[in-house]
Amino acid sequence: MAVSLQTKYPLRPITNIPRSYRPSLLRVRVTCSVTTIKPQPNREKLVVEQRIVNPPLSNDHTLQSTKPQPNREKLVVEQRLASPPLPNDPTLKSTWTHRLWVAAGCTTLFVSLAKSVIGGFDSHLWLEPALAGYAGYILADLGSGVYHWAIDNYGDESTPVVGSQIEAFQGHHKWPWTITRRQFANNLHALAQVITFTVLPLDLAFNDPVFHGFVCTFAFCIMFSQQFHAWAHGTKSKLPPLVVALQDMGLLVSRRQHAEHHRAPYNNNYCIVSGAWNNVLDESKVFEALEMVFYCQLGVRPRSWSEPNSDWTEETEISNNQA
Repeated sequence: MAVSLQTKYPLRPITNIPRSYRPSLLRVRVTCSVTTIKPQPNREKLVVEQRIVNPPLSNDHTLQSTKPQPNREKLVVEQRLASPPLPNDPTLKSTWTHRLWVAAGCTTLFVSLAKSVIGGFDSHLWLEPALAGYAGYILADLGSGVYHWAIDNYGDESTPVVGSQIEAFQGHHKWPWTITRRQFANNLHALAQVITFTVLPLDLAFNDPVFHGFVCTFAFCIMFSQQFHAWAHGTKSKLPPLVVALQDMGLLVSRRQHAEHHRAPYNNNYCIVSGAWNNVLDESKVFEALEMVFYCQLGVRPRSWSEPNSDWTEETEISNNQA
């Protein structure tokens, strides 16, 4: 008599398969440990240990005696951490090299001024050199704004010639108050080098008093623009009374006006000599038009289009001290 196969050999669910044979056969365990590398306090070493456990084969003898030995791999990643400079940070101090460059820049400015004054006295010209000096003062504010806009929005620390200034200005947006901690020559030496190499040949080549009336004023305002910038971040009670008076008169960029540059959307009030050009440039949207031209022609986006981000989010001195 025939016997039903289903009755004689009933089908049962398979439940005793080891977990290591199930579909999820690859297990990864990642452990991280962070240790400080000395003597570089701003760098940390991130060590990632990765354990890859391969699934055992059906004829693996380790199933009967020992557990599978994991294969270990180590991934070492060096991460550079950005942190604000400390009050006694040597990068904020002036060196003798800084002081010599500032002295050289001031010397070239003095020679240009002397040629303007002496030449005007000899030729009985007073109004023309004075007007040329006023034009230099006005155009220096415009020049500071154009340069400030350019390094705020384009390039990085690897950019030739101005890479260090680009990096410094990005750090300045993160910690604006640190500019008030920089010593005088430390703050001015980079621009002093530019002024020395630019004005010295002009001192040697020209004697026209009107020309030097423009050159000495324009170059003076550019070289000292970083000091005007630092004063715009200063506390009124700690600034010299003359500086406060000049700021209130609009002859130097004011604290209130420059504070707008450090607020979102970070795309205005770039001029840092007198600030006289800020309203004109911002209301006419000159820089926004230039940004569109560069983007359409070169495909380069300015940083202000994607700000604010963590790089430009200002950290106050109080919050830094609490951290």
